[in-house]
Amino acid sequence: MKTLVLTAHPDLSKSRINRSWFEAFAATDGITVLDLARVGGPTLSFNVEEQQQLLLSHDRIVFQFPFYWYSAPPVLKAWQDQVLTYGFAYGPGGTKLAGRELLLAISTGGPEDSYHAGGYNNFSMDELLKPFQQTALLTGMVYLRPFVLHGLAVVDDAAIEASNTALLAHVLDPELNPVIKKARLDKLLENNAKLAARVSA
Repeated sequence: MKTLVLTAHPDLSKSRINRSWFEAFAATDGITVLDLARVGGPTLSFNVEEQQQLLLSHDRIVFQFPFYWYSAPPVLKAWQDQVLTYGFAYGPGGTKLAGRELLLAISTGGPEDSYHAGGYNNFSMDELLKPFQQTALLTGMVYLRPFVLHGLAVVDDAAIEASNTALLAHVLDPELNPVIKKARLDKLLENNAKLAARVSA
């Protein structure tokens, strides 16, 4: 499995967690990592053909970004607008990304318990990330369970280091794909009558 990480932080040199994640990705075999702010430059302009070829040469696409105003920084939106074009990613003939996987790696300033009904952010991360899930669906990609690290306002260096290990394990897990996971479960139940009976009990 070849993985492409698109890091969408406005200035990695000023980041703690996203810079640490970027460096961990860059040091890992089988992962290609791209700093979109550096590639796009101050005008956020991308070589569309080059970016599309990168997508086509990888199996799993990771959007890595800090969660700003309940979405991604402008650099990722600019990349999406320019690269995920009609006829390539959607519309007639736009099936080039079908079957690939989309995974989000996100850091938030607020604590985890603020992202739910009754918390001060009111909605769960799953709800707030629906636009990305719909992007995956429209382009025929498989949307994978995101990796989210909360509470960046108070997290310490040890927690950041631990998050690198957890993040890499998550991103490199082949069974994140729900189709693969369900197929494995179906095979297990097919070969084990006792387990199958428990499911229907």
